[in-house]
Amino acid sequence: MILIADSGSTKTSWCYLQPGKEHIYFNTEGFNPYYVDSKYIADAITNHLPADINVTQVAAIYFYGAGCSTDKIPVVAQALQSVFKHAENISVQSDLLAAARSVLGNQAGFVAILGTGTNSCLFDGEKMVYQVDSLGFVLGDEGSGAYLGKQLLIAYCRALLPKDLQELFWDTFKITPDEVINQIYTKPLPNRFSASFSRFVGEHIAHPYIIDLVKNAFRALFTNIICHYPDYQKYSFNCVGSVAHNYLPFLIEVAAEFNMSVGNVIRNPIDGLIKYHETFMNKDQVV
Repeated sequence: MILIADSGSTKTSWCYLQPGKEHIYFNTEGFNPYYVDSKYIADAITNHLPADINVTQVAAIYFYGAGCSTDKIPVVAQALQSVFKHAENISVQSDLLAAARSVLGNQAGFVAILGTGTNSCLFDGEKMVYQVDSLGFVLGDEGSGAYLGKQLLIAYCRALLPKDLQELFWDTFKITPDEVINQIYTKPLPNRFSASFSRFVGEHIAHPYIIDLVKNAFRALFTNIICHYPDYQKYSFNCVGSVAHNYLPFLIEVAAEFNMSVGNVIRNPIDGLIKYHETFMNKDQVV
């Protein structure tokens, strides 16, 4: 039996594959090893495992996650091994590779993630070959849910929102600017906190100010990241993530401003990953 996981900073989508049986899907919170340690990850997985998954029968795990850079892979691998002690093959790789395999399969092209955070790369059909670093929540992540939330929080804390939105924001969240600042600077997972306010963006997307906020976030994405890929305009913009999916018309409009077409955009890559790994089930291949 194998487990496949696609983990962002907010949510992890899991699928338990059993030959000849229906797949078992479940979700846990997201695990970014830049913000949480092995024990935190292991405890969260254990507390949310469905009762019909026998941990002793899990032979292989393919975990794709946000923040799974080379130096952070051991954090996740240790957590998985502590929960699934009988797993002989544990593969931990970037969520960006998951996105590429899901939307491009074995084809070369450009792929991005626009979820809680931002990531992107050029993919040669097997591996990532070029990447402009998003720099994470503090320094970058333009176009992401955390970035949208951060721009909204900045405007709210500085009282720069239009009066109707300023009042709506207070009525919705009942949080003061001082409380926002305290949460961002002193509490864990500031990226997830910031991204939680992006739902306000979605709920009020018809407001002209919010429309401009979303478009400007995408313009920042292109200006600071996408435009720095060699010959970026010759690629289509393929993407996974809730932000890309929810605001696709604005993404298409802004991409056109930068002479780039939008290709395949999906909310969640887990189904594409299942198809990819089913190819290798019952084979002696490591993917």
